Formats: sequence, C-alpha cells, structure tokens
Amino acid sequence: MVRPEDVMQVKAFARQDGAFLALLWIVSFACVIYSPQSTLGSLLAIATPFMVGWRLTAFRNDALDGVISFRRGYLYSVYTFFYASLIFACTQFIYFKFMDHGRFMGVMNNAMQSVIPIYERGGMNIEEIKQAMEAMSNLSPIQWAFMFMMQNIVIGISSSIFIALVCAKRAATKA
Repeated sequence: MVRPEDVMQVKAFARQDGAFLALLWIVSFACVIYSPQSTLGSLLAIATPFMVGWRLTAFRNDALDGVISFRRGYLYSVYTFFYASLIFACTQFIYFKFMDHGRFMGVMNNAMQSVIPIYERGGMNIEEIKQAMEAMSNLSPIQWAFMFMMQNIVIGISSSIFIALVCAKRAATKA
C-alpha cells in the first residue's frame, strides 16, 4: 500500500535534486552554445543518469535507512527528471527569448554542415535535412523550450527504469 506521506517525501527530495539536475543541464547547455568545440557540454549531459543515480542513492541512504524499492526509486527518478525539465525549460525559454539572437541555430547549422557529407555518402536526401533545419529555425522560443522539455521527460521516464533497477535495495532478511 502506498502511503501519501511516502509520496510527499519522494516529491520533496525529487524537487531538490531536480534543481541540481537542472543546474547541470543549464551548464551543459551553456557549454554547448558558447563553446561548441569543447566536449564538456556533452560530457555533462552524459553524466545525467549518474547524477540521478547518485542522488537516488543519497536519498535511499540518508532518508530511508539504506532501503528503497524499485517502485519508489522509479518514482523518485521520474519526479527528479520532471522537475529538472520544468526548471530547464523555463531557463531555456528566457535564453531563447532574450539572449539567443540566432546563436543556437548557428551552432546547429555548423554541426549539420560537418555531418552532411556523411549523410550524403549514406544516401540520405540532403534537401530534406535542409528543409528540417529551415523549419527548426522558424520555431518560437516557447516551442524550443517545450520541445526540449518533452524530450527530457521522455528520456527521463525511460532511463529512470535503469536507474531504479541499479539503485533499488531491499532490507536484509533475517534467517
């Protein structure tokens, strides 16, 4: 049986850790935008499941005496990704609305220019890629933020399964 107090506790910790995760994503996004040649932004993004797993383990050990079920771990992870996605989307909206001035699309165009020869060799239609890039350049700041938020939530829901599996720990049984 799920107690409301347990869900409230999970949500409270997930909100705090979601703020930390959002901060990681904000730094990662800034690194990608302002230093696209560096791999630091990508490394920080790849660190996401490890950070959530680390925070889930801290929650398990500090608040739950070292025991957490898969279900509670999954709920914690999903909520953490959800709260981080909301904070990150708000930050991205502010960035795209007031600070971007086409910089993000410039980074995207530069990245696409470097991979177009690979796509051509693979037999892909380059005109379709150019049309997709044109359509992306016409998105509003709220559409960009919403798109990233949905992407982060979907990735969070799926990766939370693995994070919860790894971090779940049952109470020791007495013989």
